[in-house]
Amino acid sequence: MFGYVTVRKDDLKIKDYEKYHAYYCGVCQDLKEAYGMKGQATLTYDMTFLAILLTGLYEDKTVREEHRCVVHPGRKHVCLRNEFTRYAADMNILLTYYNLLDDWEDEKNHAALIGAKALRGSFLKVAQAYPRQTKAVKNYLKKIHICEAENSRNLDQAAGYTGEVLAEIYQLRDDIWKEDLGRLGFYIGKYIYLMDAYEDVEKDKKTGNYNPLIFLQETEGFEDIVEKILLMMTAEASRAFEKLPILENVDILRNILYAGIWTKYEVLKHKRESEDEEKKH
Repeated sequence: MFGYVTVRKDDLKIKDYEKYHAYYCGVCQDLKEAYGMKGQATLTYDMTFLAILLTGLYEDKTVREEHRCVVHPGRKHVCLRNEFTRYAADMNILLTYYNLLDDWEDEKNHAALIGAKALRGSFLKVAQAYPRQTKAVKNYLKKIHICEAENSRNLDQAAGYTGEVLAEIYQLRDDIWKEDLGRLGFYIGKYIYLMDAYEDVEKDKKTGNYNPLIFLQETEGFEDIVEKILLMMTAEASRAFEKLPILENVDILRNILYAGIWTKYEVLKHKRESEDEEKKH
């Protein structure tokens, strides 16, 4: 479900992209040191955004390191690490573990079950350290499974459940920024759910997997409706973000919220438009 909250590289200054990549490598290094190579395999761009967001808000001391990795063993890469890259790594494990279990329950995907079993020990460490966030993810899966069992047509309800769990994860501390962080996480979560549904709508229609967008697909102007809904989600997320007193890395964060988050949507939309043109001929 994740992988939508990333940068638009072409719109970033070189120094900002290098900094973004250094945070990404920092989260990866935290995963490696805490959970080994199986932890590294769970790395997503979405949690890198969270690490940079919390760093900019709380201005924690960030350490610059250089490490080699399996993907690029030839030379060392710059890593930026702090308590928030470690938190992002932990949340990556939590979300990936439950996502794998969900894939097993929904599709009886044996690879997902094997992956979940491999992450079980890592998950237990995270669950012990972050009981609130773990409870939120468990509750999310219960609610979304009820939606699936009822074959609910309520798009806002299903997306809202994902929003609720991301809101909990974004609210690291109980402080004056909690409400705005929660609102930001809520709308990012809804956007992620809707993007995932949009990407998979054709596949889910064939397989019979639950996808509330299937009920909208035959509606005239379906593509425009989806785009407007996604625009509303990103507008609300951006509104919450702009209330936060962030100066550090703000250009990177705005790039993600205003441009990068749309990258995959634009690719999918262009692909569908091209397919529709081919069908006409």
